[in-house]
Amino acid sequence: MNNTYYKKILYLLTFCFVGYIALQIKFTNVIGTDVSFTLFDFFAPTAAAFLGGPLGLLTIFLVGLINLATHWSGLELVPFIRLFPTLFAVMYFALPQDKKAGKLIIIVPSLAMIIFWLHPVGRQVWYYALLWLIPIASYFKRNYLFIRSLGATMTAHSVGGAAFIWAIQIPAEVWQGLLPVVIIERILMAIGISLSYLMLINMFKYLKKKLSSFDQINIEEHYS
Repeated sequence: MNNTYYKKILYLLTFCFVGYIALQIKFTNVIGTDVSFTLFDFFAPTAAAFLGGPLGLLTIFLVGLINLATHWSGLELVPFIRLFPTLFAVMYFALPQDKKAGKLIIIVPSLAMIIFWLHPVGRQVWYYALLWLIPIASYFKRNYLFIRSLGATMTAHSVGGAAFIWAIQIPAEVWQGLLPVVIIERILMAIGISLSYLMLINMFKYLKKKLSSFDQINIEEHYS
């Protein structure tokens, strides 16, 4: 095995370790559930930007699986559902690196809207799913970090919303009340992702100068 292979293993293990630690630091609760947002929700979408799409997705998926294995009782559906929206946020954030995938990822919020509207409650609050036009519109301004971060977190929200409406009985009135809260919540999430990315960029830029092991980490220099 060549040196590049070993470096990829090092990156994967490093990101898995940091991701798992971040997953244990709670930030706020997911609206309407007992599940918490954590620092991992800020850190995770940026992984593919540093590691590349496939390795970034694998890293975040492994962190999610490890967390499920250590915390999930097997009786709760919500933690399992939460694993997958994050993966789509990772894919969205990697758009500038993979334009072909970018054209496909905007299909995700579109499908989420349709799945939401197919549910009887979803048809009552059809306007809630219009929030998921945001990641579609953001795709065309993805070179701006905050907009890219907002598109990523709203893509995750679209997948989660489409799953939750079918998995959990939530009345239409609750969905109505969530609208203004979700807007504020996702703006804060986008700010957190952007700041996290800027911090990590500068950290990895420093490490690349000091340690040859990190020389293949992708860095968007214009953000450093």
